[in-house]
Amino acid sequence: MSDHQESLRALDHVVLPVMALDEARARLASLGFTVAADARHPFGTENACVFFSDDTYLEPLAVASREECEAAARAGNVFVARDQAFRFRRGEGASAIVVKSLDATADHARFGAAGFSAGDMLYFERPMKLPDGTETTAGFRLAFASDLRAPDFFLFACQRVNALPANRGGLERHDNGVLGIAAVVLSEENPSDFQYLLETVFGQREIEAHSFGIGLQSANVRIEALTSAGLSGYYGIASSPRGRGLDAVAVVFRVGDIGVTERLLADRGIAFARHGARLVVPPAAGQGVSFVFEGIA
Repeated sequence: MSDHQESLRALDHVVLPVMALDEARARLASLGFTVAADARHPFGTENACVFFSDDTYLEPLAVASREECEAAARAGNVFVARDQAFRFRRGEGASAIVVKSLDATADHARFGAAGFSAGDMLYFERPMKLPDGTETTAGFRLAFASDLRAPDFFLFACQRVNALPANRGGLERHDNGVLGIAAVVLSEENPSDFQYLLETVFGQREIEAHSFGIGLQSANVRIEALTSAGLSGYYGIASSPRGRGLDAVAVVFRVGDIGVTERLLADRGIAFARHGARLVVPPAAGQGVSFVFEGIA
């Protein structure tokens, strides 16, 4: 394996700030996703994740304690500070892309050397209940990267300090047939301005550039940064005029049978549009960004 292949990073998860976990849980369940139990962070936020069999997941993130979050942000917790800023400006949406890391300390140094460090590293632990009912303590070390020109978007590397079981059982089975995340789609009128940030975090120097934006292949998913014309042409998504800066606007899911997904959405009265071979569900409360479903090629 080449050094380049070894340096490629894989998507770990996407952070989705939501106003309330019960609202997000209801929305995601109506879309056919299986949602894990609520889990509390030691700095005032909480999540209810959606796990996939390709070892990626969605992290709907809510505020459990405003006082704890504000104290953590004042103490220099980058994760909470960025979340608070996003909520103030945007409310709901997708605030961060997270990559897998074996050494977050080295990633922190790498981000700093490239001029993209978003602040101090974060280490935290929290109790975690496993599918078999047993409990363990999960530890995470995070290194943050951002570009000041993109105030509503950041990335971070996540190192799991203790190994956890890879098989999450029934949590990875979804009625809508989703198998995993195929792509994360970003919006920006001049995507190449942020090419180096994405290259640095994903360890991918091979960038596809075209008239509608740029794309890179991480170790497991596509990352696309598209102009408004590209969003409309590829996904039928109309971008909102928020000015310059990367904006995460869609998550693309791989499904085993697109017909199963379409029937579920129709039967449950979920609004969606067909765009070529894809199904596009627009943002809604508890969802925040467009969800795009595409069949396995």
